[in-house]
Amino acid sequence: MHTVAVLALDRVIPFDLSTPIEVFTRTRLPDGRSGYQLRVCAEKPEVDAGAFTLRAPWGLEGLKDADTIIVPGTDAPLAPLAPAVRDALRTAAGYGTRIASICSGTFPLAATGLLDGLRATTHWIAADLLAATYPDIEVDPDVLYVDNGQILTSAGAAAGLDLCLHMIRRDYGSAVAADAARLSVMPLEREGGQAQFIVHDYAPTPQGATLDPLLDWLQDNLSRDLALVDIAARAGTSTRTLIRRFREQTGTTPLQWLHRARIRQAQHLLETTRHSVERIGTQVGFGSPTAFRDRFKRTTGVSPHTYRRTFS
Repeated sequence: MHTVAVLALDRVIPFDLSTPIEVFTRTRLPDGRSGYQLRVCAEKPEVDAGAFTLRAPWGLEGLKDADTIIVPGTDAPLAPLAPAVRDALRTAAGYGTRIASICSGTFPLAATGLLDGLRATTHWIAADLLAATYPDIEVDPDVLYVDNGQILTSAGAAAGLDLCLHMIRRDYGSAVAADAARLSVMPLEREGGQAQFIVHDYAPTPQGATLDPLLDWLQDNLSRDLALVDIAARAGTSTRTLIRRFREQTGTTPLQWLHRARIRQAQHLLETTRHSVERIGTQVGFGSPTAFRDRFKRTTGVSPHTYRRTFS
């Protein structure tokens, strides 16, 4: 079983601490087994969590054989990192342990030096401070999370949920992650201001919007060769009005939405079928295999074959 260790530092933010606990402990595999074993670890037995004091069942020894370590945010991001904590994280990284931070947890992770030379994110309100404090880190304030492979970081609040669901998807595939998302009453794919994979992978479908019928129609007709005028005609409006409404309700343009929906459907087919890449490209509306491969790699950063090897 995959072991997740959540590291509780002094002044830990309770929401950030509880996010991985709730998401990972509720994750179930298709046969009903739990997908993760979870530990809450701390340097000292008691941790200041603001409104309450937390008693951690595990000390830093709980990090040693963990498969994943998560560092939640704290209310004192610039507080000195205890040498024992720093050494424990660096040792774990040396063994290949996956380490992720939530919100301002990027700061103590940065204090270990493990983020030097990497791209990272944190809550947008603290992004400038992170960049000024750790100039060797490429700070991206516009994404929900950054996945560097072994080291991951997320933005604030609900972005921690996005990160946890992303890791579940990496570990067990999209079906298990989607089930975990439903249990968390959280969309597996969501649009947002701080967005990385959302911008690349996801097709936002806001509930209750006046565009809902049109978005449903587009989703059902991804294989068709649709131009902007075709979409406007379906909506019964001018192209200018269509673009304006899309901007207001989805934060993007009709064709950008359509591209994301096609790539997202292609991801699903690559994960769940053995159809050839050429066939999948046709199924999701690309005129040629080359156009499909180019758009897929530009959007996700990997080729369709690489994506299939990773997530199927």
